[in-house]
Amino acid sequence: MIQKAASSVDVGSSIRDLSFGGAWVMEVQSDAIKGCSGMRVHDLGMLDGPVLLFGGPYSNLQATRAVLEQASRFAAKPVCTGDVVAYCARPAETVAAIRAAECAVVAGNCEAQLAAEADDCGCGFEDGSTCDLLSAGWYSFAQSRIDADALAWMASLPEIILFTHAGARYAVIHGGVSNVARFVWSSSPMSVFQAEWAAAEAQVGPVDHVVAGHSGLPFQRDVGAGRWINAGVVGMPPHDGLKQTAFMVLDNGQPVLHRLDYDVDAAVSDMENARLTQGYDIALRTGYWPSEDVLPPDLRLSFANG
Repeated sequence: MIQKAASSVDVGSSIRDLSFGGAWVMEVQSDAIKGCSGMRVHDLGMLDGPVLLFGGPYSNLQATRAVLEQASRFAAKPVCTGDVVAYCARPAETVAAIRAAECAVVAGNCEAQLAAEADDCGCGFEDGSTCDLLSAGWYSFAQSRIDADALAWMASLPEIILFTHAGARYAVIHGGVSNVARFVWSSSPMSVFQAEWAAAEAQVGPVDHVVAGHSGLPFQRDVGAGRWINAGVVGMPPHDGLKQTAFMVLDNGQPVLHRLDYDVDAAVSDMENARLTQGYDIALRTGYWPSEDVLPPDLRLSFANG
């Protein structure tokens, strides 16, 4: 059962309308283009209508179908910040749903690692952390379910997506430009945002806003040059005690955060049937991650797992 988004909160009213000045020009010879240092870049061009921004489908087929249904409801172009495959139990089907919807996807660390036939997810978890230890189970499961065609698709994904909307130029990345698995949090030092912004512009020229993912928690932050926008993820709740996950709709230059309802019980049942019961299945129902040690101290909820 796919349910509609339950609520929305306007979190973009303070975004400044910064226009692309044209000082840097990229010669586009095809839809897929290279950045100046060789990164794979895909320019979607002008998107006049709404854009639905989301990240982390995480092999959660039910949530993926639900967010794609929302894209249809809003008549919005869906743009994903990566990690299509991760914790949940339907990796192949989730990839197929994303591809069938012609969703624009930037390569996450999970796509990069799977395509390279690497031994782990490369998520950036600290060695020995709970998330690091749990990743071995779901990553090997995903490897066993993804076929050669899906791996080739992952290998072809851009590392940066560009689009223009309401007079502003957006760059879409996964974690960071310097490191695809870099965790950038709402409370990260300004120097982190500035360094990643500069790295993005070194690849693609001036941008007005950056859209990123990876960290799993939605937020927006004014970083001087423009707005850093993290749309959150749809495959896991944002560690706030609610089953609903999150996405954003960008319309007329204003991003609005929406919470996503989907069939949580079916997603958990899939995980139980696949014996992926390491803690992420519980997270889908409780709204809390199996461990907080990946989070910076100021974003932890010490009572959540007590």
